[in-house]
Amino acid sequence: MTPLTRHSGYGRYLRLCFTLSDLALFNLVFWLTLVMTDAAPAGDLKLLWVLVNVSYLAVLVRNRGVQHKERAILLDRVVADGLIGVGIHALFFLSLSEILSQSQIPLHLYLVYYGLMIVALPTWNVISRRLVKNFRRKGYNYTRTVIVGTNSTSERLREELASDPGFGYRILGFFDDACNEDFKYKGEYRGTLESLADFVVGHKVDQIYYTLADGSRKMQSVIKIADNNGVEFFLVPPADPTLGRGFELHSIGAMPVLAGRRNPLKNPFNSTVKRIFDFVASSIFLVTVYPFIYIPIAIAIKLTSPGPVYFKQQRTGYEGRSFNCLKFRTMHVNKEADSCQATPNDKRKTRFGDFLRRTSLDELPQFINVWKGDMSIVGPRPHMLKHTEDYSKLIDQYMVRHIVKPGITGWAQVNGYRGVTDKLWKMERRVEFDVWYIENWTFLLDLKIIVRTFINAFNGESNAY
Repeated sequence: MTPLTRHSGYGRYLRLCFTLSDLALFNLVFWLTLVMTDAAPAGDLKLLWVLVNVSYLAVLVRNRGVQHKERAILLDRVVADGLIGVGIHALFFLSLSEILSQSQIPLHLYLVYYGLMIVALPTWNVISRRLVKNFRRKGYNYTRTVIVGTNSTSERLREELASDPGFGYRILGFFDDACNEDFKYKGEYRGTLESLADFVVGHKVDQIYYTLADGSRKMQSVIKIADNNGVEFFLVPPADPTLGRGFELHSIGAMPVLAGRRNPLKNPFNSTVKRIFDFVASSIFLVTVYPFIYIPIAIAIKLTSPGPVYFKQQRTGYEGRSFNCLKFRTMHVNKEADSCQATPNDKRKTRFGDFLRRTSLDELPQFINVWKGDMSIVGPRPHMLKHTEDYSKLIDQYMVRHIVKPGITGWAQVNGYRGVTDKLWKMERRVEFDVWYIENWTFLLDLKIIVRTFINAFNGESNAY
């Protein structure tokens, strides 16, 4: 079998298989529910079996196999789609059963069924996504792709497309009027735009990505080639890496407009959900766990060095406003606390303070900041005022970090960018991760970061000092 025959035509069969498997899962879990609970009367059971399957149609219409069709999709989105699918099914199932049923159906049957489904469907979504990616890594279900342009944007695009073989992108080459001399992938240059149409036909191209920014006439000709051959066309505007993937499409009348900064937390519902979670979680922690942690730590701090239990430092918060960030004191009282970061062998640290830093226990008082509303559990880490003043002049997009509340932990921290920033590139990478988090926020992403923070704290972090 030649590579060209192992084509993306498998895709529709994959989506059909997983659609049927999803339907089977809804039925299997319903059968398990009946085994685990007292069954409803026989007449109602027959009706409910029908409604289980009819309600799945609403899930199918909403999802349309997106998680298996879209190639580069975040795991958080896969889980979220599963939870949304269960919610949609529950809405239709409960509504239809109440309208059509002739007798009362036990409430515990519904509770058990959807209690199981809320675990089963997201789990199966993750497993099936893994199966699809493994299938693609073996060379099946790929999509043939060409990139128009030989510039820095096309280089970054190629690297993203090829970053995971499980995405299933097969990059056939680049096209441009002339190949730039400093282009990384000269060996993959296939010719000028005049030769693109013949290449698309001869190699059965599935997708064209357009990265040029030199007028619409060339783009219109490429779109025409795509339309004439049933090929998907994607416009990739040039963008700095720190802008992430957060462009959002709007329109002014019939004119499409790309918003340069996507911020899901501007949505009142999202910000309310995040604040409720922060308030409830911090309240529970401060009332139950914190007193038992505070007492021994406070005693140890007082016994090991003179000074207060808490270290209060002015840091930059939401919308650039400063606030008093709380930590357990880990150093001897010193004049450089507000201008100089801790280093691995910092003489200012106490022996017990070094332990607090390595275990991240020194950050726990920030749950008080979360409860007050100055911080969130998850968000970009707040920096001291001097750092804000210095780095805002050196790093593009640095102040973007402050369009959301700072956090106790964050996306940059769980990816290894915490601790001292003794080199500019370290702060640049931290900013890049922070901006990505802001533009791609979901509640599930917050939960993922929290779990990874616990895992990192348990395993120990080399950058925590």
